[in-house]
Amino acid sequence: MGGGLRYIGVAERRARLGLRHRLAGAARAAGPVEVAESLVALHGTDPATVYLAVGARLAEPARTVAETERALYEERALVRMHGMRHTVFVFPTGLTAVVHASTGLAVAARERATLVKHMATAGAPDAAWLAEVEESTLAALARRGPATAAELAEDEPRLRERFVYGAGKSYEGVHTLSTRLLRVLGVEGKVVRGRPLGSWTSSQFRWAVAPDHPELDGSGAQAELLRRWLAVCGPATEADLKWWTGWKVTDVRRALAAIGAQAVSLDEGTGYVVDGDVGPVAGPTEPWAALLPALDPTAMGWQQREWYLAPELWPSLFDRSGNVGPTVWWDGRVVGGWAQRGDGEIVWRLLEDLGGVERRAVQAAVALEAERLRGWVGAARVTPRFRTPLERELSA
Repeated sequence: MGGGLRYIGVAERRARLGLRHRLAGAARAAGPVEVAESLVALHGTDPATVYLAVGARLAEPARTVAETERALYEERALVRMHGMRHTVFVFPTGLTAVVHASTGLAVAARERATLVKHMATAGAPDAAWLAEVEESTLAALARRGPATAAELAEDEPRLRERFVYGAGKSYEGVHTLSTRLLRVLGVEGKVVRGRPLGSWTSSQFRWAVAPDHPELDGSGAQAELLRRWLAVCGPATEADLKWWTGWKVTDVRRALAAIGAQAVSLDEGTGYVVDGDVGPVAGPTEPWAALLPALDPTAMGWQQREWYLAPELWPSLFDRSGNVGPTVWWDGRVVGGWAQRGDGEIVWRLLEDLGGVERRAVQAAVALEAERLRGWVGAARVTPRFRTPLERELSA
């Protein structure tokens, strides 16, 4: 297959996934920073996803919450910030400069232009006025330390300015300047998400001044980000790379050339791996099970997912916007979904038509993972931000 290119089949792709995504038993990590560095990025739109994704990959998950909070808010070894595709992720701090230069700058320019345009259309003050408010807000945040938007508005009352968005349209609404401006500053890499107001499952958070980082060349940063991701998720198609990064196809191709990526043959067509990664990869010694959260970086890692997620399962496991819900994995593929009930019980359902012997093995392994998950989650109750049909049904 593939005109002389080495063919990498589904079984080997699943083996790579189990090892490199820290899901197979022997590959599990020692701490949250190791997990984040292995996966490049953890989805941070839903705060609980970060902790659940880490816990699923730790050899000893009992201290998931404490160790993840320490890495995020005390040691600052992890940073929650805007990244690819206008999405909030958690990155290792050492990667923030790469993300900012490769992705953030282009997105930030569009975000700021859109805000200024919407303000002008609504008759709100101009860009010069906005720059004054921005400077004052950043100064207040530097003085206060991590703070909520409401707290910053005590120092800079102009953050409370409101303007109408989409007047006369079906989506007309009223926006508060603080919401829009802090988002722009986040995409620009000037502020980051800080400690939540409540527990680790809370979606209300403080803002903090972004850690200092060097300004990097954009093309070089794109090459580095793509190299890191491909080392974890390769082989991947050009479509996968374009989707995950949110870049133009010309940027993807330039970055592939810059890192000397090697082409391989996949069932979907041509894929790519980092230089030196073409050879066979031995899989885990034992089959493995995992309960991964909604928006987990493995479940959302590729645009073309048929090799690990059967299309007939999608209606149960995804919402209408394409967000994946909690998934049950067996040896490199999705076989079902799970949820947490109000009493804390972890419930799950297999959706794959498994043979009798394999089904019993899967049930036993998944039951152990469910017990493991409930043990470290404790009294916390986790409801995904984006609900999916199976999750709603199981949690009822």
